[in-house]
Amino acid sequence: MPRLLWAVLLALALAARAVAAPAAPAFTLRLLDSRRTFDSRNAIEKKVLVVRFQASWCKACVREAPGLQRLYEKYRPLGVEVVGVQVQDTAPAARRFLQAHRATYPAGLDPRLTVANRFGMKGTPYTVVISREGELVAQIPGASALTRLPGILDPLVGGARGPRQRSAKPQEGH
Repeated sequence: MPRLLWAVLLALALAARAVAAPAAPAFTLRLLDSRRTFDSRNAIEKKVLVVRFQASWCKACVREAPGLQRLYEKYRPLGVEVVGVQVQDTAPAARRFLQAHRATYPAGLDPRLTVANRFGMKGTPYTVVISREGELVAQIPGASALTRLPGILDPLVGGARGPRQRSAKPQEGH
């Protein structure tokens, strides 16, 4: 009897680990200074997406903007795309913010929080990570995202921390 119980517990533990993260909602975003539209569905199976909800008026976003650009430069060659979603901003304010921080990642406006609400954004900054499989693997509210992202991205791109791994559930920030 103890062996059967042990086998059942082991099977349950393995099944719990194998549960995939929830699917990320698809979104499109009209890019600033461009006639192009970013469609998240085009990245599936090709790239890991870091979607950063930010605003020109957000003090934490301003403080973290240089670090976000450095993260983009470091991880882009590894198959990571950073997409800036400027929430409740005007086009001129968003452009000034991006130019002031020499942001080269694609960015667009979400003045009515259409995209942000699909991801459950409650304030800025807010960062989500979507795996190549289209799974929502991390949701990070607040200013801690830049310190946490390498630990999330490295396994997804097979970086220094090991091979690509799937997360059992999205990571929540504090």
